[in-house]
Amino acid sequence: MTITPPALSVFETLESEVRSYCRGWPAVFDRARGARLTDEDGHSYLDFFAGAGSLNYGHNNPVLKRALIDYIERDGITHGLDMATTAKRAFLETFRHVILRPRDLPYKVMFPGPTGTNAVESALKLARKVKGRESVVSFTNAFHGMSLGSLAVTGNAFKRAGAGIPLVHGTPMPFDNYFDGTVPDFLWFERLLEDQGSGLNKPAAVIVETVQGEGGINVARAEWLRALAELCHRQDMLLIVDDIQMGCGRTGGFFSFEEAGIVPDIVTLSKSISGYGLPMSLCLFKPELDIWEPGEHNGTFRGNNPAFVTAAAALDAYWADGQMEKQTLARGEQVEQALLAICAEEPTAHFRGRGLVWGMEFEDPARAAAVCARAFQLGLLLETSGPQSEVVKLLPPLTITTEELDEGLRTLARCVSETA
Repeated sequence: MTITPPALSVFETLESEVRSYCRGWPAVFDRARGARLTDEDGHSYLDFFAGAGSLNYGHNNPVLKRALIDYIERDGITHGLDMATTAKRAFLETFRHVILRPRDLPYKVMFPGPTGTNAVESALKLARKVKGRESVVSFTNAFHGMSLGSLAVTGNAFKRAGAGIPLVHGTPMPFDNYFDGTVPDFLWFERLLEDQGSGLNKPAAVIVETVQGEGGINVARAEWLRALAELCHRQDMLLIVDDIQMGCGRTGGFFSFEEAGIVPDIVTLSKSISGYGLPMSLCLFKPELDIWEPGEHNGTFRGNNPAFVTAAAALDAYWADGQMEKQTLARGEQVEQALLAICAEEPTAHFRGRGLVWGMEFEDPARAAAVCARAFQLGLLLETSGPQSEVVKLLPPLTITTEELDEGLRTLARCVSETA
């Protein structure tokens, strides 16, 4: 099957040039279910992108859709600011019972606004308020959002340049394996912290992704994360884990940091926390950090009650019995074996990942783009990541079947072969 791009007309003439994903996938999509989308001409696409990780349970998941329709049909609250509602109560009770208590996590829950960058902004503000310091340390190739505070702790030069003003009070440090194992972990960071002449202001916090998604699927080792948590504790810095893309089961456990056995001071969640692709985000933090004054951080769309409904339904359906984690890890092994076989035939490619997030890196960035373009022609949605877009990113729904996963991996192998 070869797909002919449609005439996009109003999208090209009226919509801003800032649009991006549609350039790589020039189709007009109309319907979606599970791991597949259909365009208005009836062409089917297998989705290995899952709304940038916001659709971990697939498109129009029937369990979540039923809960949402029932809620809307009974005229449940849609917009609620931060008012108490039955939908919010049901979500909070379910989140505590299904997620927090079984993991012995003490977190308070804050609804900071509907997107991931809102969650990051609130985390940064809270850390600075608690510690009375301005500086926050982030890591090379990090991505934390597109608003100014989040951009200040983001590494990508292209995205940072879009701010138009200096981005301050953020200090980058090397991510795990940044020096290919030739430098001891945190050598530079610890030296700067301990040297009174280093010029580094004492940081309020460190923010980290356990797996850098937009940065190129860079996977931090569990021992590196544990050492980072210990360093933060010794130096009186808060540890913020940005779990916006890698949380909600993407790497196996509900939180991506579970494997490392750490308990961050602050955690940000968004993307798949609503389960249905509805805007929602959370900022979680230890109770002693909850020093906010009422209304000190707010936003009009904190109370997206339909998102609370689908979020609670997702937790009940997929996280109450522990099967989702086992399934994700099994699917991850399936991906790993396929990528191992592909890279055995392609010496310029290397792969890495965890759970159901994987990346295949090419020495020539143009090759990654060519693979994704050919994949679209064959009905597979893939995107690139990394500082030079040199990594083909695999991010299928967690609910994808083994047959669908195998189909997509075979298509990927064909694309790599045909673009050689």
